[in-house]
Amino acid sequence: MDVKREGVAKKKLIRRILLGVLVAAAVPFITVGLNRLKPAAPSVEASTIWPDTVKRGPMERKVPGLGTLVPEEILWIPAQFASRVEKINLRAGAQVSPETILVVLSNPDMELSATDYDWQVKEAEAKYTDLRVKMQSAEIEQQSTVSRSESEFTQAKLTKERDEELAKLGLKPDLDMKLSVAKFQDAAKKFENEKKKLEIMRESSDAQLAAQKVQIEKLRATQDLKAKQVKQLVIRAGTTGVLQEMNLQVGQQVTPGQVLAKVAQPWKLKAELKIAETQAKDLLLGQNAMIDTRNGIIPGRVSRIDPASVNGTVTVDVRLEGELPSGARPDLSVDGTILIERLNDVVFCGRPVFGQPNSTVQLFKIDADGKGASKVKVKFGRSSVNTIEVVEGLNVGDRVILSDMSQWDAHDRIRLN
Repeated sequence: MDVKREGVAKKKLIRRILLGVLVAAAVPFITVGLNRLKPAAPSVEASTIWPDTVKRGPMERKVPGLGTLVPEEILWIPAQFASRVEKINLRAGAQVSPETILVVLSNPDMELSATDYDWQVKEAEAKYTDLRVKMQSAEIEQQSTVSRSESEFTQAKLTKERDEELAKLGLKPDLDMKLSVAKFQDAAKKFENEKKKLEIMRESSDAQLAAQKVQIEKLRATQDLKAKQVKQLVIRAGTTGVLQEMNLQVGQQVTPGQVLAKVAQPWKLKAELKIAETQAKDLLLGQNAMIDTRNGIIPGRVSRIDPASVNGTVTVDVRLEGELPSGARPDLSVDGTILIERLNDVVFCGRPVFGQPNSTVQLFKIDADGKGASKVKVKFGRSSVNTIEVVEGLNVGDRVILSDMSQWDAHDRIRLN
């Protein structure tokens, strides 16, 4: 038998009204609360980040650079004279020695001039011989004249002495004695004059022969020069090495100063690095360097720093001090690092993607449990290729994220999965 229940519908209605009022009153409070909640931290895969731990200890400051291996010395062989290529013996890549003939040139005018001076020298030598014979002949004739005058002088002297003795004894007139004395004086003067003429003739002969010798020497010097120039038409390597460049063709005309060939020594190489001008300010001659040829690492030292920068880089030469690995050759691309200084006791970490020396950046510091990371402000000091000094913001043992996190710049925290 059913029992009639009275007032139930009324109670349900009252309950529904109260519930609606409560919900309507709670909606504003819930909305305000939700607005005040911070957005949930985004999740990041831990395998995609590059973490590092802050350390304390020695740090080496290094500067990186890209470059190539180049010969320490390159011998450029230019043309000395306008000429024509007659013969090419070798091409680029050939091993050469100092006497190796690379190219043979020709210049008919130079060769004709050299031959002409050969004949001029022979003519001048013949003239010298003829002049010497004539001078000797004239000197012999003059010596005969001196001998005759000497004989006449001796006879006049004896006659004078005889007549003087006879005159003293009264056996010779004074006039005859005086004539003998006059003849003696004349013979003496003639004898002296002939001797002086012989001396002058000898001096003149010596002077004329010396002048002719000077002329011969002058012609010989020109002859040697012409012969040397003709010899220079045969182009030799001049050093031991490898012929790196030879772009001539047979029959080609060359001009003075034109480069005919280039010879280098591939076993004497240096590294030519391009260093960013912002990092080159601390470079000094003699600093240690390491050159990576991708087939071995070679130690070296900075030997030259270009005073000018080109396209934002400074050229630095590194003299190699180790043995070259196999495959090392001119124009080989290499990576280099130059050691600036060693810092004995500093706080440092790996260099972040956007970490610059003496700058302040924000990094994500990983929580102790490794499940999240918070953004912190970090002040950096001196930097190296892969490390950078930490001045403020981090402590030894802190772990930070070094990889590019720019897509999370709007968040102060991230979660690591």
